[in-house]
Amino acid sequence: MIHSKRFILYTFFLCSFHLQFAISSSNTHHLNTTSLLITCGEESNKTPIEMEDGRVFESDLGNTHLNISPVSDTVVANHEMGVPKLLSSARVFTSSSIYTFNTKKIGRHWLRLHFYPVNNTRFDLNSAVFSVEANGITLIHEFSFFRGNLSYPLFKEYVIEVSGSSSGKLVLGLLPWDNSIAFVNGIEIVPVPDKQFSSRILSIPLGFDLELPNHVGFETVFRVNMGGPSLSPINDSLWRKWESDGSFLVNPFAIAPNSVYATGQEMADANVNNQMFNISWVFEVEQGFGYFIRLHFCDIVGSKLHELVFDVFINNQTAIESFDVSRRAKGLSSACFVDFFTNVSMGSDRILVQIGPSRLGGFLPTAVLNGLEIMKTSNPSDSLDGRLATYLDPNEVKDRKKMRLIIVISSCLGVGIVVFLLLLISFTVYLCFRHKKKPKAADDNVDPVEVWSPIPMYVGNSETKFSSNTFGSTTACHSLGQILSFSEVRDATRNFDKTLLLGSGGFGKVYKGVLENGLVVAIKRGNSRSQQGLVEFKTEIEMLSKLRHRHLVSLIGYCEEQNEMILVYEYMAGGPLRQHLYGSNLPPLTWKRRLEIGVGAAKGLHYLHTGVAETVIHRDVKTTNILLDENFDAKVADFGLSKFGPSLNQTHVSTAVKGSFGYLDPEYFRRQQLTEKSDVYSFGVVMLEMLCARPAINPTLPREQVNIAEWAMNWQKRGELEKIMDPNLVGIVNLESLRKYGETAQKCLSENGNERPSMGDVLWNLEYALQLQEVANGNGGDADGISDIPDRIPDVESIGDIDIETVSDLESNGGT
Repeated sequence: MIHSKRFILYTFFLCSFHLQFAISSSNTHHLNTTSLLITCGEESNKTPIEMEDGRVFESDLGNTHLNISPVSDTVVANHEMGVPKLLSSARVFTSSSIYTFNTKKIGRHWLRLHFYPVNNTRFDLNSAVFSVEANGITLIHEFSFFRGNLSYPLFKEYVIEVSGSSSGKLVLGLLPWDNSIAFVNGIEIVPVPDKQFSSRILSIPLGFDLELPNHVGFETVFRVNMGGPSLSPINDSLWRKWESDGSFLVNPFAIAPNSVYATGQEMADANVNNQMFNISWVFEVEQGFGYFIRLHFCDIVGSKLHELVFDVFINNQTAIESFDVSRRAKGLSSACFVDFFTNVSMGSDRILVQIGPSRLGGFLPTAVLNGLEIMKTSNPSDSLDGRLATYLDPNEVKDRKKMRLIIVISSCLGVGIVVFLLLLISFTVYLCFRHKKKPKAADDNVDPVEVWSPIPMYVGNSETKFSSNTFGSTTACHSLGQILSFSEVRDATRNFDKTLLLGSGGFGKVYKGVLENGLVVAIKRGNSRSQQGLVEFKTEIEMLSKLRHRHLVSLIGYCEEQNEMILVYEYMAGGPLRQHLYGSNLPPLTWKRRLEIGVGAAKGLHYLHTGVAETVIHRDVKTTNILLDENFDAKVADFGLSKFGPSLNQTHVSTAVKGSFGYLDPEYFRRQQLTEKSDVYSFGVVMLEMLCARPAINPTLPREQVNIAEWAMNWQKRGELEKIMDPNLVGIVNLESLRKYGETAQKCLSENGNERPSMGDVLWNLEYALQLQEVANGNGGDADGISDIPDRIPDVESIGDIDIETVSDLESNGGT
């Protein structure tokens, strides 16, 4: 009899459960007319795919509701046995591409993505590595079935805000990584009912009620039907999937028999004598994110109102005390839900949900939970993927660094023993075979201050195009840096002919030169009487001998003869970025070109921060230290002030302040604590220079305009950044691209270094801004190269170039 009653209640509950989502037959019809259901890779004239739940998926090619830019006709199809039709084809992208969907409704939308690596002979979709972004929210970062050992097919569900006046656009970007490919099989865009997300959200631990901003993105992590079977989209009017809760129960043996499961997880009738216990579910989640949690309730066990009262706990914190379901739902067997928000800190990877009888007594010794949804919310970097912009807890960082330090020390001890034995053997051989040599007399013409031993160079695999004998020098070749004789340098510059002078700076003068093999180079001749120049000279060689990247200016060689400090670099025909922005009569750069230059420079800095064994902090990022070649490819230059980043057991480097006015990280300036986020701040200033085409500091302007960072950020906060951009850009800049660009610059210029993004995040955002601009341009191109580039760079530097050197007691502790 009890089972019969519960079956009736179960039937009623299902009705109530769906009604609480405000879904009716008329509303379902409305959703059918406003939803976009897309199959990717199918021919446009092929019959649409009809699912068993009644949904009809149409081809993405020739569809009037969407646009693909650039259009990719690369498709793969393989109608394998057992593979649903929706997953039997995929559209493959060999370059970054964007889907633009014209939605018929503004507000939040479910975005559902289907991925399945279709077998084909042309592409290996299993090894594809790509990222996905929607309306500025990073959904997936560097995803790959192969890398993550993931099962397939893969289904992802998100909630994304679509803004606009009467209708809006949802922009979905697919970006291949590392010369790989991107692909997608199916896309669903379904409008979220207006009252799906309530404005009142309880925070855990309990505190103030929260209201999540509209622009925050959601990712469905769990959607669970408590006590019941898994439900496919055919059972849900919004085509959602519900899974059974069996795998999340902590103690499934303490729960009611299976016949009770159909009503939701209920504590009563469990096979224990003491009914005063909690029923618990554990959900593994990604640390470092905030989570939206919705609990669904329906009083299907009480015989009268206010009889079922119990407690609810989340992560061992009281979420609701003495929760009266019938009062909240306004009746028996009526459904209701309660929303919560909690942050999962670094070091924790689970959410614990518990229900238990009220401690007040006088109520049924039971509790019921009927359904649960957990959704991840996007972080401050607008990301839903922890591999991008994870904001680590300082204690977690310290723990990780300690562990890495232990590993490094252990490895070094092993290597050290081997090195010691080799040195011992070498020294023994040397003692046996050495010949006595007469000591060399000291050179009386050398200034004692400038006597220094040859700089040890990094020896490794060189990617230089030239052999060790290319320059005809009799001296040895050390990795990337050739040791050149002074006579070779003098011949290359025609004895430092003034007509070959390219420019001058704090270190010395820069000349254009041609080596014996015909290679055109830039030769920087330092001031031999400058002690600071000597330090920069050593630093530049030490850094560039360990670095090799297509977006870093390459060191060809150096000369240390006759007290000379000479550095030889690859020649950059385009000169510094600054002269293409202002202060010259060169043609203005297009917005697309500026974005491409920003991407290139960001790649170079990202490599410095993460691509080498020891982090390198540039410390002097500015528009004169970003050089362009004849094809406008950007390369970061001038490593004279660079420093290696903090060691594994440190969070920063304590050093005297050095850099350039207008670009200095204010946190570094105040505390003399240097991190890679100092470069991020400087790059934020560079971004503003590229946008506004004016110096970082201009004291001739009104006070509020002198500092570009302060001035531009005031406009950015008002949402009117376009009012101060370079007049040459007016009318050609896509506003969505500008919005992404402005938001990125604002984050770079945060006062607190911990709040700034990494250079990897900055790079990602700039690439996305570039994609948005290319879509707006119809993928139109710019000129392939630079014409009429003057050889001479003006000697006079603007006020923004003045270097600052702050004498500090920290100098004696290793600061330079």
